[in-house]
Amino acid sequence: MSISSLRVDGRAPDQLRPISFEANIAPHATGSVLVAFGLTRVICAATIEPNVPTWMKQQKVPGGWLTAEYSMLPYSTLDRKPREISKGKADGRNIEIQRLIGRSLRAVLDLNKLGQNTLWIDCDVLQADGGTRTASITGAYLAARLAVQKLLDAKKIAENPLADSVAAVSAGIFKGQPLLDLNYVEDKDAEVDANIVMTGRGQFVEVQGSGEETTFSAEQLQALLALSQKGLKELAALQTTFLMKQLLKS
Repeated sequence: MSISSLRVDGRAPDQLRPISFEANIAPHATGSVLVAFGLTRVICAATIEPNVPTWMKQQKVPGGWLTAEYSMLPYSTLDRKPREISKGKADGRNIEIQRLIGRSLRAVLDLNKLGQNTLWIDCDVLQADGGTRTASITGAYLAARLAVQKLLDAKKIAENPLADSVAAVSAGIFKGQPLLDLNYVEDKDAEVDANIVMTGRGQFVEVQGSGEETTFSAEQLQALLALSQKGLKELAALQTTFLMKQLLKS
């Protein structure tokens, strides 16, 4: 079996799925982007609230705050996924992912420059085919940057609080082969699964990796990191191109 035939969609091991961004998908949000990683599609919306959480006021913490929420719409998967409200309890996976999204964005955000504002990030999965958390982070940064630009244009803040871009990608070992940006078929049967978050300047924000009923070597880990760094540089370039086009319109 050739290496290229390992992937059902014909991609090379180090190749991202087709990536696309569509701005202003949610007109009532301050900034919004529909992000697609192949068949995975997520609406990422950023909304500015001119207020900060109660705990910040009580503790007299300066600056603003960023928080994120993540959900998968019932029709985003092959079998209908019940809404959290119908189950009467929060989904542990959703909580884990929204915390990851929040940490990733706060890593590149100067909260003091945000002023007394809360930046709400909402990521809603329309269609899931693997990598929903990585697509969410990548799109959430773009939505946040568009929202911040509206604050700057309205002179509600003096400086751009986003010091860098941030993106995320998955990597894994499938049938013994390290692969970049796993789709669902690859992800569900991968021997090793990893999610990497990195800034545009190449600094790691988070590295998540686990063996699925197996172990992995230091060499395999390095191979996954190398694949991820390649993909993340490409994602950062795509983000820059997208934002240049959008900000020129504003």
